[in-house]
Amino acid sequence: MVLKKIVGLIKNKDGFLKYLRNTSWLMGEKVIRLFIALTVGVLVTRYLGPQKFGILSYAQSFVGLFAAFSSLGLGDILVRELVKSKENNKALLGTAFGLQTLGSTLIMLCLLVFVYFNDNESITNKIILILGLTTFLQSFGVIAHYFNSLVKSKFGAIPGLIGVFVSACIKLICIWQQAPLIYFVYILAFDVFFLMMGQLYFYYKEGNTIFKWKFSLNTAKGLLKDSWPLILSSIVISIYMKVDQIMIQEIMDNSSVGQYSAAVRLSEAWYFIPTIICSSLFPAIINAKIKSNELYLSRLQNLYDLMVILGLVIVLPVLLFGDWAILLLYGDAFNQTSSVLKIHIWAGVFVFLGVANQKWFISENLQAYNIICLGLGMVTNVLLNLFLIPTYGIYGAAFATLISQFVASVLTPVVFKKTRPSFFMMLRSLFFINGLGKLLKTKTSR
Repeated sequence: MVLKKIVGLIKNKDGFLKYLRNTSWLMGEKVIRLFIALTVGVLVTRYLGPQKFGILSYAQSFVGLFAAFSSLGLGDILVRELVKSKENNKALLGTAFGLQTLGSTLIMLCLLVFVYFNDNESITNKIILILGLTTFLQSFGVIAHYFNSLVKSKFGAIPGLIGVFVSACIKLICIWQQAPLIYFVYILAFDVFFLMMGQLYFYYKEGNTIFKWKFSLNTAKGLLKDSWPLILSSIVISIYMKVDQIMIQEIMDNSSVGQYSAAVRLSEAWYFIPTIICSSLFPAIINAKIKSNELYLSRLQNLYDLMVILGLVIVLPVLLFGDWAILLLYGDAFNQTSSVLKIHIWAGVFVFLGVANQKWFISENLQAYNIICLGLGMVTNVLLNLFLIPTYGIYGAAFATLISQFVASVLTPVVFKKTRPSFFMMLRSLFFINGLGKLLKTKTSR
């Protein structure tokens, strides 16, 4: 029945193919980036070694803490407004660009103050400032949102894909020439610059120009009014995802950050999977809610079950082959990385569930509770890192991430009456209650 409906959509709806092609560009870019990260990225990590890679990872994490102030959570809001008001796109784009540039300016001021008063090595501070400056270039990302609103994501994806290949080639040359660490930082800046130029090229090719953009105070107020919850959640997520590496550096050393970051990058490389799957299935869940509550809950439960299964599909090979894989990929220098990876990879199961649960929050219009859950997870992560890193080192940081992800994604919803139903659905998925029930029912019917 479902297959017939899909076939009917493909035959009768040109819009379906349009959106399918649009999504395929986004998916393709993610898969290619993952492949390059697992090849060239691993070679770069191995070449730099724990010490230098730790310096780079620490700088990236520190700048990442402030990333929310650059984007201001405007992405989805901007796309929505561009779809609703195509004739007003110049004011929307100009205003969003102006706001994000202002956010980048605030970031740089914060980074300059930090660099002036800290006692880090000069190379670390230099990297922080270079990466901070790239946030100004990232403000041109509003062009990608413009193309998304027109269902033309390929114009944003193509520069990204070309840039990834060019960047990978340059990195390989730098490894061959035994280039110093700062060259790899320049490559990161080049990636952002190349993407910006590519987006500008396609924007001009479509007959547009940024010189017609204009800043509107009223538009700015409207955008910020709608985006402030997203800004808040982005800040929480930034702290949540980056604070462990910063705390490892402050409590331990750069080499420990390198060991830990090498594991984290492999563990988190798969996090795009639930985002794409849940975004694709979300319309079906909303339609089910309109038709029948029973169908709605059934589809949600199936989604949670799928997230757990996919998470375990990634976890099990890591547990079986993690030691061998890390030795092969990174070499003897990263001798603690495999143990960290075996702990950290379990957090992915809760991350996958959390992404699905965010869709439930949206469908129930309970976004505020989502921020509370993320906030409690963030606080848990910081406190656990403070207690565990001094005693257990980078393994303690991995356990802190695992526990805090469980708290944020699964445990916290039980606290509130309105969010409790999602807790029980996730619990059913974690213990395979739904699947076992169907299996027993099938055997009984025989």
